[in-house]
This record gives sequence, structure tokens and C-alpha cells, in this order.
Amino acid sequence: MLLIIEGQLINNRHFSARRHMRSETNARKVAIIAAFAAFSITLNLSKLNYPAPFAPYLIYQIWEIPIVAAFLLYGPKIGAIISIVNTLVLLAIFPGALPTGPLYNLAALLSMLLGIYIVHMVASLSSRNMRGTLLIIMTTALGITTRVGLMTLVNSALLPQPPPVGFSMPTDVVLGALPIIGFFNATLALYTIPLGFFLTRAVCTSINVDAWYGTSVK
Repeated sequence: MLLIIEGQLINNRHFSARRHMRSETNARKVAIIAAFAAFSITLNLSKLNYPAPFAPYLIYQIWEIPIVAAFLLYGPKIGAIISIVNTLVLLAIFPGALPTGPLYNLAALLSMLLGIYIVHMVASLSSRNMRGTLLIIMTTALGITTRVGLMTLVNSALLPQPPPVGFSMPTDVVLGALPIIGFFNATLALYTIPLGFFLTRAVCTSINVDAWYGTSVK
């Protein structure tokens, strides 16, 4: 009887310990999401942006960089949640010229993160260890490809739609704008992804942790 009671007490202690660990983990995830989302939103609402000289309605910005860093540090789930939180805040307080504009930004960002994720999956299955510069080059290249490719499909389908979904643009105007928007998306990803890697490396070094994307990020 005593052995049964002792066993139950041990199981209860283990259960309490696991529950405490899960609670700490959840609290840490919430803190991470809040910190990176706040950083991204602050950059988004700041004046740290620059209209593209070839199309002033397209804005170069840096608010996606911390989201890329969060993705590299903590994985796709955290990166996607921060992206969605950022979008919801922008929809509420600063949607821009089009009420659904932040949804376009979300689609562009997630499509770029998809390219980053694909490289990670391929690298993890490959016998060749991609490190440092090669990893950044491969990730940036595929991130650009997925962003430009998927956003070309999104823009071609939605821009002709009436507001608040699109701008009621005629088909010929959309076809003329797609290469310009594609070039914009490519050049934005061209600096966003490498800077996301550099920010990730700085965080890993400062707090001595390994990134979800791999120790080769460091």
C-alpha cells in the first residue's frame, strides 16, 4: 500500500513538473511573439521607409527583417504567428491606401518565408552541409523566387477586383504593372533575408543560443 502511495506521489510530482515546464515554455513563447511583433510594428509605423524610385506607390521598408529573424530563431510557427499579429494590428490602425493592403503584405511575407523553409528542409535532408554564405545565398534566392512567383499570381488575381479587395485595374494595366511589382518584391527580399540572418546571428551570439534554422546561422 505504501509503495502504491509513493508511486502516486512521484507521478504527481512528475506531472506537476511537466505542467510547470509547459507553462514556462508557453509564457516564453508569448513573450517572444510580443517582443518581435512590437519591434516589427514599431518599424512599420516609423519613417524608416523609402518609396521605390521606379514606382512611388511601392515602399521599401525594414519591418520584415525582425520577422525573418524570429522565423530563423524560433521556427515557422512563431514566424507565422508574428506575421499574422503584425497584419492584424496594421489592419486595425494603419491599413494604408487599400483597407486590405496589409493582407497583400502578409501574402508577400509568408511566400518569402516559404522559400526560406524549403531551403531549410532540403538542407536538413541533404548529406551536404550548407553553411554561412552558401546558406544565405540559397535561402535568399529561393525566398525571392517564391515571393515573386506567388505574389505575381496574387496580384494578377486581386488587383483587377474592386475595392476593398483590389484597385479595379484593367487587365492590360495589371499586366504592365506585374513586372514592376515583381522587381520590387525581388529587391526587397534581396536585402531583407540577409539582414534577417545577420540579426539572427547577433541574437544567437549575444544570448548564446542556437537558432531553429541551425547552428550554421551563427
